[in-house]
Amino acid sequence: MEKRGRGGKPGAAAAPQQPPPQPRKERRPSMFEKESYAQILKERLRESFHDVQYVEPPFDESVADMGKEWKSALAKLKFANSYRTEPLKKFQAHSVETKVQQILSENLKDAKYDDKVFSHLSLELADRILSAVKEFGYHRYKFITKVLFIQKTGQAINVASRWIWDVAWDSWVAAKHETETYVALALVFALYRE
Repeated sequence: MEKRGRGGKPGAAAAPQQPPPQPRKERRPSMFEKESYAQILKERLRESFHDVQYVEPPFDESVADMGKEWKSALAKLKFANSYRTEPLKKFQAHSVETKVQQILSENLKDAKYDDKVFSHLSLELADRILSAVKEFGYHRYKFITKVLFIQKTGQAINVASRWIWDVAWDSWVAAKHETETYVALALVFALYRE
C-alpha cells in the first residue's frame, strides 16, 4: 500500500519542514586577538563620545572681579574630567574672615536680642555670607555657613563640629560679633571637591 503525503503526491515520503535559513550573526571578536581588541575599543569609544568642552578659569585675581557673569557663562558648558587634585587658588581664610566680620558688624550694629527675629535673621545672614564668599571665586570649593546667636544670661557654651577633613586644602573661618545682650558667631567651612 502506498502512503501519500500531505501534498497528495503518491510515493513522496513526508519530510519534516525546515524553517527558512536565517542570516548568520557575525561572531563577536575575541578581546584576546589584537585586531579584535582594537575594534572593541573603537566601538566603546564611539558609544561614549560626547561633545565636551573644558575651560580653565583665569589664574589671577580677575575671577573675583568677573563674579556671577563668569559663573553663568560656565554653567552652560559641559566639563571634561580634568583629574585635578588641587585647587587653582587655595582658600584664603584671612580675606574671607574680614568679609564675614564686616557683614556681621553691618547687619547687627543696633540689634537687640529677640529670639523670634534672630531665628529669621540667622538664615538671612547665612545666605548673605555664603553669596559673599562665593564671589571670591574659589574654584571647586563647597561652602557651608552656620550662624549662631547666643543670649548672654551667665551661661557657658561649647560649639563643636566634626568633618572628614583634608588638611592640605580644606579650611574654616570663624567671625564673632558681641554686644551686651548676645553673641553672634558665624562659621564658614570651605571643603575642596576633586
